[in-house]
Amino acid sequence: MFSFMNPSTGSEQAVWTVGELTSYIREMFDLDYRMQDVEVTGEISNFTRAASGHLYFTLKDSAAQIKCVMWRSQAERLRFRPAEGDAVLARGRISVYDAGGVYQLYAERLQPAGRGDLAAAYEQLKASLAAEGLFDAEHKQTIPRLPRKIGIVTSSGAAALRDILNVLQRRYPLVSVLIAPTLVQGELAPPQIVRALRWLDGRDDIDTIILARGGGSIEDLWAFNDERVARAIFAARHPIICGVGHETDFTIADFVADLRAPTPSAAAELAVPDLSNIRPVLESLAFALRESIDDALVIRRETLRTRAQVLGLLSPRRVIDANRQTVDTLAGRLERSVQRTFDRSASRLAIARASLIAVSPEATLARGFAIVRDAAGQVIKEISQVDPGQAITIQISDGKFNAQVTGQNPD
Repeated sequence: MFSFMNPSTGSEQAVWTVGELTSYIREMFDLDYRMQDVEVTGEISNFTRAASGHLYFTLKDSAAQIKCVMWRSQAERLRFRPAEGDAVLARGRISVYDAGGVYQLYAERLQPAGRGDLAAAYEQLKASLAAEGLFDAEHKQTIPRLPRKIGIVTSSGAAALRDILNVLQRRYPLVSVLIAPTLVQGELAPPQIVRALRWLDGRDDIDTIILARGGGSIEDLWAFNDERVARAIFAARHPIICGVGHETDFTIADFVADLRAPTPSAAAELAVPDLSNIRPVLESLAFALRESIDDALVIRRETLRTRAQVLGLLSPRRVIDANRQTVDTLAGRLERSVQRTFDRSASRLAIARASLIAVSPEATLARGFAIVRDAAGQVIKEISQVDPGQAITIQISDGKFNAQVTGQNPD
């Protein structure tokens, strides 16, 4: 700011820049405590949601209008979706936007005018999700009749969890339980519920998931009216039973779930059968199964016996046994034939041997004959082979002796 002299009055007059004047006006608003917490009701127009998440709109009535802005941090906590033409009650502070040169309401809270914020948000989200088909029966999954393992999403210290476990133990003690503890109330509850659902849904050993908490006011149950929780339930591949609140309480999660139970205990009853009711059925089925098996075994044994008989008739063993006997008979015949041949040959051999012995030199010598050999060992057959005085050897049956030719006596 600077000043100049007014020639007509002779006094000094201040001159403002636009920025200085706007800043001064903003300071006036900021220093007025009444402008720091105001509630304004009107109709939304020129509604815009920026890419940054901030909301820009105008509140108007028949007499005037005021520009409004709601930062993303406050907008994310809204429980309904503002839209063009909505009558709302806005609460915040009045200040000046220097760059635009306008005063505006910086809204910190926003709710539909004439009705509760939560009720309006509930109806709005319900209508939106129903239009998308998240409540349609065609998307509902069948709850397994005989589950092996059930996942439970609830508060670890809640009475609802104790009720569920008591019902499961009483009705169907064969089932095992996996608990994913989470907050079930407050602003931090929805993301925790979503994480617990996704963790259980990502397992392959889970058959059914129970989402539960005890009763309470609409504020207490609001986590189960959260859009993030609703979409996590809809995206789950395992069937989900929702047992939230009392019988008269309905949440968005109830409509999206595959099955709605009026209470946590009822959710447990819907998740498992009553073993006392199915035991007689199981015993009857077991008896029928045993009878069926016995009958089947009798039939199979008779069939096996018949086929064994047929197989015995067709078996090569019968032929082999017959051939074995034939072989034994032929072997006996062969043995006897060989023996007879051997005996005849032995007899002929004995005769031939006797004949040979009879004509052998030894037999001749035994009858008193002798064999005469000269000094060279040659047998002397003629008298001309010896001379008087010649030494000779004479062999008789039991030995030899030496002699000398004294003379010749030819025939």
